[in-house]
Amino acid sequence: MRILLVEDDSILGSSLKKALEKHAYGVDWMRDGQSGLEAAEHSHFAAVILDINLPQLGGIELLQSIRRKGNTVPVLLLTALDAVRRKVEGLDEGADDYLVKPFDLDELLARLRALIRRREGRTESLLRCGDVEVDPSAMVARKGNLQIHTTAKEFHLLKLLMERSGRYVTKNDIEYALYDAHSSVESNAIEVMIYNLRKKLGTDFIKSIRGIGYMIER
Repeated sequence: MRILLVEDDSILGSSLKKALEKHAYGVDWMRDGQSGLEAAEHSHFAAVILDINLPQLGGIELLQSIRRKGNTVPVLLLTALDAVRRKVEGLDEGADDYLVKPFDLDELLARLRALIRRREGRTESLLRCGDVEVDPSAMVARKGNLQIHTTAKEFHLLKLLMERSGRYVTKNDIEYALYDAHSSVESNAIEVMIYNLRKKLGTDFIKSIRGIGYMIER
């Protein structure tokens, strides 16, 4: 999943980017509101993590701008402990949730998963296709009763394909979801992950058509 992080604090921003990437999110990190707005207008994201207090363009103003243009991307606000008024204002302007600094990373990840799940119209966190089950909160995949060991990127590729089961997902879509805008992706990286997942889940579990993409059947 591709996440837009708009945070001007270099220490917090760097820590969040590393933590999200550890969970195989592609993260575009912008350090001011204007850059965040431009990124939101020109790229598609699964969710936005948005600090309220930003240079050049404030977080609330950024939020207002993207909502006025019909962008319904889930937005998780990061607010200061004493920013009650701004927190309420943000929710009224279209934010989906908020966290008060300092916050627990596990809580941020859980709220992020919930926002993305609701946008996709899912109420249950577990994903199932045949005898394969994916638990996004625990980052665990199982086939039957056996846990399947995957890398973080393999896990999120599997999760992406299961979320879109019954539809082909292109290589470009996969790269966009799993990597940030500045990552250099080796030409065969996706093919290698697909090969590894097929070894673990069965050669017929992931279908492919050359030039179109990959699919897990419903």
